[in-house]
Amino acid sequence: MGYLLQEIADLVEGDLTGDPDISVNGISPFDNAGPDDITFVTSPKYLKRIDETRAAAIIVSMATKEAEKALIRVANPYLAFAKVSTLFNARPRHVTGISGAACVGADFQYGEDISIDPGVVIENNVTAGDRVTLMAGVVLGDNVTIGDDTLIYPNVTILERCRIGCRVIIHAGTVIGSDGFGFAPDGDRYFKIPQTGIVRIDDDVEIGAANTIDRATFGVTWIKRGVKTDNLVQIAHNVVVGEDTIMVAYAGIAGSTTIGSHVTLAGQVGVGGHITIGDNVTVGGKAGVAKSVPPGQVVSGYPAMRHSLWLRSSMIIPRLPEMEKKIKMLEKRIAGLEKERERDGGDI
Repeated sequence: MGYLLQEIADLVEGDLTGDPDISVNGISPFDNAGPDDITFVTSPKYLKRIDETRAAAIIVSMATKEAEKALIRVANPYLAFAKVSTLFNARPRHVTGISGAACVGADFQYGEDISIDPGVVIENNVTAGDRVTLMAGVVLGDNVTIGDDTLIYPNVTILERCRIGCRVIIHAGTVIGSDGFGFAPDGDRYFKIPQTGIVRIDDDVEIGAANTIDRATFGVTWIKRGVKTDNLVQIAHNVVVGEDTIMVAYAGIAGSTTIGSHVTLAGQVGVGGHITIGDNVTVGGKAGVAKSVPPGQVVSGYPAMRHSLWLRSSMIIPRLPEMEKKIKMLEKRIAGLEKERERDGGDI
């Protein structure tokens, strides 16, 4: 299906220069775009070649000057690209009802246009809203609730009493509501602490593949509105993750930690337990956060420190062997001077 350039400009709230009646049928990369496509440019490398693309039109930043091609100038080209890509690549939803090969327990309450694939297991007293999709192999424990327009990919497990909001996407292989890691030492052994809480996931959250989100020991492990997690993220018991926070692959948060809103945890970040990370904090890749971080900071390294300090520190690390040699040489010289002082009766 094609769209006029003016329709696309209106969608992205952009400033169109060029023929508003040009029709485009898709969005493609700069070098691969054809005359029926729209493309986007953010890199200076491509801005220099802006007249080389075969695309019918280009999404660019507000600062871009005139070009031979039609331009749609926007404040955020990457965001505009995402919206236009969604326009051309909207995934059709097929309403299938409840498959006869699904296993459904007692008192299942569900809304309109539900789709439940073969192999889904729904235990007792589960509630699902309108337009919920459960793909093959999904397991919902007793008393789970699922909000409207939620999409759950294959082989996701959501254990008893957990609550999932509206417009949530949960990718394949994720486990929500597994026991938190709680054991009391008993001499040389460990005694398991019952994990009696739940996981709550609010609206518009997207959870990546193979995430593990533990239920609370008491109360709630809470993932707030708009949070996005990459694949292979671990969130421990009683963690609270604030709105619109992003967690990249292999990030892990230990128990009873609070993460603020609009926080970014880069890949392989480890966050210790019982601490607080403030709003609008960015934590660089592979950092280890062992103590609380005030709002608005950028931290990196292990242990995590201000990013500027980490950069200076990391520049010193390759020079440490050379510095060690110089220190040992200075120690020898000082020792020699001290011996001379002793021979001279204390005078240098």
